Amino acid sequence: MDGLKYINKGRIHDDFDYCVYGFLKLIVNIGIKIKIRINTDKIEKQFYMRGAIMTDFIIDLMVTIWLTILIYLFLSELYFRTRGFKAIKREIEVYTKECNELNDHIEDMKSVDLGFRRSYNGEGKYSNPKINQKHLKYNPKVCNCSDYIFKNAKNKPFEYVYKYFNVKADEKTLNKLKNTLNDFLAVEEGKKLLERQRDEIIKKIRKELPYFIRRFTGIQRLSRKLGFKDIDLKDSYFPKLTFRYISNAGHKNEPYDFIFDIKHLNEFIEFLSKKIKFKKSVAGQRALMTPKLREKIKERDGYTCQICGLSNKDEPNLLLEIDHIIPLSKGGMTTEGNLQTLCWRCNRSKGAKI
Repeated sequence: MDGLKYINKGRIHDDFDYCVYGFLKLIVNIGIKIKIRINTDKIEKQFYMRGAIMTDFIIDLMVTIWLTILIYLFLSELYFRTRGFKAIKREIEVYTKECNELNDHIEDMKSVDLGFRRSYNGEGKYSNPKINQKHLKYNPKVCNCSDYIFKNAKNKPFEYVYKYFNVKADEKTLNKLKNTLNDFLAVEEGKKLLERQRDEIIKKIRKELPYFIRRFTGIQRLSRKLGFKDIDLKDSYFPKLTFRYISNAGHKNEPYDFIFDIKHLNEFIEFLSKKIKFKKSVAGQRALMTPKLREKIKERDGYTCQICGLSNKDEPNLLLEIDHIIPLSKGGMTTEGNLQTLCWRCNRSKGAKI
């Protein structure tokens, strides 16, 4: 990024700004003209028209605002088609592509199905036929339950998720949860790094843009025009299981959503580890992939990818991930000796080969 240089040759920003100011000035001068129709000979009779005059003023003002917005949108779209803007896009194309690849990698890690399902064993029937039709269709991620189960699920969510969504207390399930937790931790870190990297790129080119583009164009619209994909900062990707209580007559319909966010995933892994009856075995003594352990491995490896040698000194916004040298699926353990720091590119490449 420090080596970015921008060529001003062939850009028409000054002329473009001049045209913009000319258009806006013309529109404003037309829009703010207020037609005052007061006959000085009959001024007493026209006091009642003040309300109408004020209405005309408000209408003129609204028309002026909308015309200004439309003119801005038209002129901005016109600018985004100019050679000058296309030259800027070409200059940062390498960085845009890199950000978009990281964005795709983050989105891929969000696509997780824990495999927990509510088995269909014939839900009960309600006296209200509309409830049966609307709510009793089988949904593997929803447990329609009694008031007793509903209240207990809110107080002891791990126990009831384990019991009613057929969670298996075995190594395979535990490995799945640990891998998911590792991915989610990388996603949350990656989103922040990606947003910061995009904003730094845009900040460096912002001074090359016309004033009215810098002043009135939001970061999201500008980033799209530069070729960046939208960054989804929401946490709605976390898996969700639902307990729902519906009273017999249908007057009460209350859902409780248990969301497997990072905190709950950590706690559920601990809960499931205790359920597995091999604590004395090597598998039962595995460490949890906690944020503290991730940071410890990164610090041990000098925040450097152990395959390509790239570090956050080379790329301050580099996403570093923690990788199992021997995968969990092949008997590897979540211990310091089996963990290494990889950049997201090398980790993705390694995962594709396994």
